[in-house]
Amino acid sequence: MGALKEAARREIDRHAEELIGLSERLHADPETAWEEHRAAAAVPELLDRAGFEVTPCYLGLETAFRARFGGGPTRIALCAEYDALPGLGHACGHNLIAASSVGAALGLAAVADDAGLTVEVYGTPAEEGGGGKIEMLDRGAFAGVDLAMMVHPAPVDVAEARPFAVSHSKISYRGKSAHAAAYPEAGINAADAFTVAQVAIGLLRQQLPASARVHGVVTHAGDAPNAIPERATGRWYVRAETLAELAELEPRVMRAFEAGALATGCELEIEPESKPYAEFRADETALAHYRANALALGREFAPPGQAARMNRASTDMGNVSQVVPAIHPYIGIGSLPATNHQHEFAAYCVGGTAQRALLDGAMALAWTGVDRGAQAGRAAA
Repeated sequence: MGALKEAARREIDRHAEELIGLSERLHADPETAWEEHRAAAAVPELLDRAGFEVTPCYLGLETAFRARFGGGPTRIALCAEYDALPGLGHACGHNLIAASSVGAALGLAAVADDAGLTVEVYGTPAEEGGGGKIEMLDRGAFAGVDLAMMVHPAPVDVAEARPFAVSHSKISYRGKSAHAAAYPEAGINAADAFTVAQVAIGLLRQQLPASARVHGVVTHAGDAPNAIPERATGRWYVRAETLAELAELEPRVMRAFEAGALATGCELEIEPESKPYAEFRADETALAHYRANALALGREFAPPGQAARMNRASTDMGNVSQVVPAIHPYIGIGSLPATNHQHEFAAYCVGGTAQRALLDGAMALAWTGVDRGAQAGRAAA
């Protein structure tokens, strides 16, 4: 097994400059959820040249793909995320996720026959609120996979993902416009509906579990100060420890939005942006393999604390983990005090520490895939 891991390392090293180039290309050209057309074309290019069978527009999704290599009995899936954040670019480092998954796949492809592997890369759009992996699951992706993996940038290394379940909702109020000075009594103020709802949510928080999170933004609330806003829209997230807890908590939050409509006389529309993201169920054996492989590469895992809290961030990879064995470790890029979803973090997602994280992440994932193949081989013997 040591020889297989060394062969995978050599293959990743051989493609190091191309992998870094891919990451930097994505970073310089961010595309948001469901709009990642250039990324979905660029990410599988290396895989195509390496002999992978690439299926673009996978399962009818324009910005998804699947790339496949080998015919071994153990199927290893690498998830490549590449969507960026509105206004923040790659401030969550999805450029590094995509490149590290491609690198891991190249490493595993070099040893697939000897390791008994089929290597698959899934290009998964719209992780930032769009639920791309959930849509792919609903269309049959990941069926029969033995292990699904990805590695996510963070300020520090953390092996185990413990994300919250989360729902994403678009909130819309419809009122009635009127001249704010001459005929205010003729108007129904949609912006005020949000004010009432946010006050209600603020008061509700004192009765919520400590782990719950409720947050959002008003994206539109009027166009002119002398015209009462007739339309107001926003996006809101509700997070809880599990899907079961989320199902109990979310209706309480939605009643706050109903209160805004009731108090102002507005009409309310609540539209889910995706199906809820699930909590993560880590495959403990694969997680132990990843830990050992990352340590062998010289990585150091951070102790619990504020710097390590990125492992609580929600992800649609949680839904994948409910269906097939999966891991979602975090790899540090040395960004502190900058943390995910800050402009400063985006700046750290290219350059020296990011490059090392990219290649270390690719190798640790590849070695974990080799370990999985060996484990399956022993079980079959």
